[in-house]
Amino acid sequence: MSVAATKKTSTAKKKSPAKKSAGPKKNLVIVESPSKAKTIGKFLGSNYKVVASVGHVRDLPKSKLGIDIENDFEPNYISIRGKGDIIKELRKEAKSAGKIYLATDPDREGEAISWHLAFLLGIDVNSPCRIVFNEITKKAIQAAVKNPRAIDLKLVDAQQARRVLDRLVGYQISPLLWQKIGKGLSAGRVQSVTLKILCEREKQIQAFEPQEYWTVSAAFEKKDAGRKKSFTAKLNEYKGKKITVGSKKENDEILAKLRQSDFIVKNIEEKERTKKAYAPFTTSSLQQDASTKLGFLTKRTMLVAQQLYEGVQVKGHGTIGLISYIRTDSVRLSDEARTAAKSFITENYGAEFWSNNVYSNKKKDVQDAHEAIRPSYVDLKPDDIKDSLTADQFKLYRLIWTRFIASQMSPATYNSVAADIENGDYTFRANGSKLKFEGFMKVYISPSDDAADKLLPALEKGEVLVPADVKGEQNFTQPPARYTEASLIKELEEKDIGRPSTYSPIISNITEKRYVTREKKTLIPTELGFIVTDLMGNYFKEIVDVGFTADLENKLDKVEVDDVEWKNLIRDFYKGFRVELEVAEKEIEKMSLEPEFTGENCELCGKPMVIRHGRFGDFIACSGYPECKNTKAIVKKTGVICPDCGGDIIEKRSARGKLFFGCSGYPSCKNSYWYRPIQKECPKCGALLVEKKWKEGRYSCSNMECDYKE
Repeated sequence: MSVAATKKTSTAKKKSPAKKSAGPKKNLVIVESPSKAKTIGKFLGSNYKVVASVGHVRDLPKSKLGIDIENDFEPNYISIRGKGDIIKELRKEAKSAGKIYLATDPDREGEAISWHLAFLLGIDVNSPCRIVFNEITKKAIQAAVKNPRAIDLKLVDAQQARRVLDRLVGYQISPLLWQKIGKGLSAGRVQSVTLKILCEREKQIQAFEPQEYWTVSAAFEKKDAGRKKSFTAKLNEYKGKKITVGSKKENDEILAKLRQSDFIVKNIEEKERTKKAYAPFTTSSLQQDASTKLGFLTKRTMLVAQQLYEGVQVKGHGTIGLISYIRTDSVRLSDEARTAAKSFITENYGAEFWSNNVYSNKKKDVQDAHEAIRPSYVDLKPDDIKDSLTADQFKLYRLIWTRFIASQMSPATYNSVAADIENGDYTFRANGSKLKFEGFMKVYISPSDDAADKLLPALEKGEVLVPADVKGEQNFTQPPARYTEASLIKELEEKDIGRPSTYSPIISNITEKRYVTREKKTLIPTELGFIVTDLMGNYFKEIVDVGFTADLENKLDKVEVDDVEWKNLIRDFYKGFRVELEVAEKEIEKMSLEPEFTGENCELCGKPMVIRHGRFGDFIACSGYPECKNTKAIVKKTGVICPDCGGDIIEKRSARGKLFFGCSGYPSCKNSYWYRPIQKECPKCGALLVEKKWKEGRYSCSNMECDYKE
């Protein structure tokens, strides 16, 4: 066959389609939340697929104890109801993946989620399948993927120990409370001791007897550099010893003696005082500061912090994580973070504002794998990205950013002056100070910091001062303050009760169960709270004992750091607890809470109406239930008259639970306001004013077309 013929023949043959190369399999990364998956996905590129488990996929059953007590406290884990489709999808993705990386949160809870995922997906827990990172940045994510490790079973056991212990306590005491007091109640290992702390403080307040005391002070005016300066000195010593003035009689006697002698400057002490910067935030200190400065409840703080950690769409940067991991007990900072802070501070404030501050943790071992809470990118100043954040995100990010920057700044320095002023046997003390160098207070001031100058005029030793006024003021000692969320968290942390990640759900739970009410910012135990606490104190003394709870918390930590076998801890605890349960079941008598009568009778059957507590709040119901099912809402009047019909403006809730204010005459009158109205008309248009705070005032016109404010 000729070459030409060969060519002709070969071209005449039908070509079979070439097989497409399957290509390398994509690596699978599993995180908890979809928003976190979205942020991480853009950092890893096309060779990776990032999916979310949407939290836990496997847990103890809700409908029963789920702990096999007879089989050495073996937990009976099941796939969480409603997660079937997610688990099915995860198995499908895992089957077609190259490598699988479990990238859940870097703590005990996150490690346990990875362990459960490994079980469901058939992953060897000893294989390098686990990746961890403290912040969601490109550098941190790529470094984590390059350094996978095995699942840390000590962390898993530490989580299991807490989970099992909490389940044993909660699921065995709570039914007792249902039987003996009422349905829907609960008890918990940390919850119950927290409630006891609140109840004990309330008892101290109720038992408090105020003691009278008087404050004696002298006001002076003196020319200094051609200007008059006023200052006050307070009586603090008599014949060189501290003095307390306990009655009006004593006060009057002292004032009479003071008129007989001159006020002479005895001593002047000048010195430089420094105030060091605060450590960067831990979970607990963030919750406290957000409560004090921003008025955020802990639940709100943690929700917003989670958003900032997982990723926010920032103009010019895409979706990025703005802060490091939010559940940490540590104040430690990485060398990289400290170096970034140094560069920022020296460039923006000057070298004199930077200080090589290193902070140490109270507890050296637990959770120190994490850093303190800090911004992921120091150069992203809060004001520069304000337009990309919600109001809450901006406030919290600014708080975290300023605290971190301040933590690496120099101390503030003051020139302080203390003057002792004598009058016979009595000594008065006057204090003054002037801020010499702002240091960290350039960016961050706490409520306890006083940046204002309190100057004393120039005084000379031996100088005679003529008082403008000398007076005594009656005072009374005050009872201990009720706890706020911030002060309660501080107390729990100091007493080593629970862990910062648990504070928010605990406070939410005791308020939702109506053990505690909120009055402004304070937490006040209810009658129900006292009843439950007394019952727990009588029958479960160790559960509500602060020392026992703190010791148990430390033992739980040792599962993680000292290789303590977690079931040994459970066995030791359950011996005594089981006996307490048996005694409680036999001895506790059924009690009923006295109903709160409204003073009105049911219009259907004539029986007294009472206040009931429901899932969605209080309501009024007939005491004849279940024979009579008459109910009605509790009306909270604002004291404002509807300008349209003359009815009462009352508090209402929208379908989504948002508070608003509307006319009691609805549906005939549909007048309503989103902000609380006051009984005052707008001088510009005549509409009611509402409480809508703005930069320079408190009230605004309710008329959207009117711009009046005051």
